[in-house]
Amino acid sequence: MFKEPICIGQTMNLEELLQLKETALNEAKAAKDVQEIEDIRIKYLSRKGIMPAVMKDLRNVAPEERGVFGKTANELKNELTKNLSESKDSMATKSADSLDFDFTLPGEWKNIGKAHPISMVIDSVVDIFSKLGFTVAEGQDIEDKYHNFEALNTPMYHPSLDQLDTFWFNDEQLLRTQTSPVQIRIMEKTKPPVRIVTPGRCYRRDTTDATHSANFHQIEGLYVDENVSLADLKSVLAYFAKEMMGKDVKVRFRPHFFPFTEPSVECDFSCHVCGGKGCRVCKGSGWIEIAGAGMVDPRVFKYVGYEGVTGFAFGMGIERIAMIKYGIPDIRFLYENDSRFLNQF
Repeated sequence: MFKEPICIGQTMNLEELLQLKETALNEAKAAKDVQEIEDIRIKYLSRKGIMPAVMKDLRNVAPEERGVFGKTANELKNELTKNLSESKDSMATKSADSLDFDFTLPGEWKNIGKAHPISMVIDSVVDIFSKLGFTVAEGQDIEDKYHNFEALNTPMYHPSLDQLDTFWFNDEQLLRTQTSPVQIRIMEKTKPPVRIVTPGRCYRRDTTDATHSANFHQIEGLYVDENVSLADLKSVLAYFAKEMMGKDVKVRFRPHFFPFTEPSVECDFSCHVCGGKGCRVCKGSGWIEIAGAGMVDPRVFKYVGYEGVTGFAFGMGIERIAMIKYGIPDIRFLYENDSRFLNQF
């Protein structure tokens, strides 16, 4: 056996190196378990092991032996590394093969996952409007002030531009507060007629509670063509209500105000829980607010260069529809990723 460790500062000769090679490879071959393999690796190949010391002292080897000595040292290092790795893999395979396994047992099938309630609602809404000729348009989450506010006829003194309401990156860049900027961008590069729905994620500085979240989803619609009227808007939303909530649902429209539509309306569906009689879900009114809508303000058309056309736009919250449709009492349930909750869908 080679006497180890070699003394740092004491130069080996070629004969001693060959003896060291034989000893190291024999030790690697004789290792009985993974721990012994690791001990041998540390002994010979670690930073403070024998081989780094041998290589460091190469400069002190006699010149006539230095070439052969260095080649032999490298061969030892590479061969030992290979042998240790192969022995470790072989032991791992034997260990796995030695495990008792009953091949007659049935397999454990894993669920492939289910659609999230938000995704289910988005898919349903898109499917309903696609039957009316609407196509899907998507846009960027990071928007500029012009497309998110100014081009939508929002005055620069409007409170929604405040730092307390909107996530700003700088004076011009922000996280979009609605998917309406997608409509502006589509109109800027598309000639009428335009008939789109724009599902997507939105962001506002809302304090999270049972009905509000700083991160939520909207789907908005836009129809622009010649002679589009408020009656067209009403018929589209009435059709959507019956397809989404059932044929017995009723729809009503209330006057409202939005900067980018004139006239503007709020759209309510009759409560599907109580049938309009009044309950906890509808707060005793028999109606549930679903969407804001209206005829596109002519000043918005000026921003995108449209002339001689009319159109309507509408927008609704996906989480709100999901909560109403599936009876979810708290919006936070939709974001907690609790499998006990999600598996119900």
